[in-house]
Amino acid sequence: MRANRCLGMCLGLLLVLTATLLTSAPRPTPLEPAGTDTSVPAIAHTWPVGARPAVLRGWEPPATVYGRGHRGVDLAAAPGTPVRAVAAGRVLFAGRVAGKGVVSVELTGTGDPPLRTTYEPVRTTVSKGDEVTAGEVVGTVEPRGSHCAATCLHWGLLRGDTYLDPLSLLPAWLLHRGPSRLLPVLGVPVPS
Repeated sequence: MRANRCLGMCLGLLLVLTATLLTSAPRPTPLEPAGTDTSVPAIAHTWPVGARPAVLRGWEPPATVYGRGHRGVDLAAAPGTPVRAVAAGRVLFAGRVAGKGVVSVELTGTGDPPLRTTYEPVRTTVSKGDEVTAGEVVGTVEPRGSHCAATCLHWGLLRGDTYLDPLSLLPAWLLHRGPSRLLPVLGVPVPS
């Protein structure tokens, strides 16, 4: 009799705890600070450097606005490598910041506030206010100013003051493109 009473009380307590958990508001995860924009359109037409450069360090979102993280991606690139705008837009900034060449491009048709990409360290070939097309060269990788062990391009993406993963701009065919393959041709006569 005592065991049945204990079992009944335990089941009742379990039901109360389950109901409390199911009705409580979800808590934000530490990897998604408030304001994170997950609606980045895959509008890039090209990588900023090379055909498919090695990603030396990926995007690591900070847990808080001023927290540790990596606010962009580092792409392997030799000094002098052309740096291209990944999509059409307008140059917001082209100059030096803390001794490094930086280019920032506001991407056309990406909402309010619009998306903007950043590239550094870059010897700029564009000026503030210039309209650029996808694939247009905006500068070249500088031999100094990189925070990588080897020379690299740091590529960033922002919407307002929120940093986002720049790789999300790349459509799947650009991000995961493999080598070309020849497929067999069946049912076609061999020329004589």
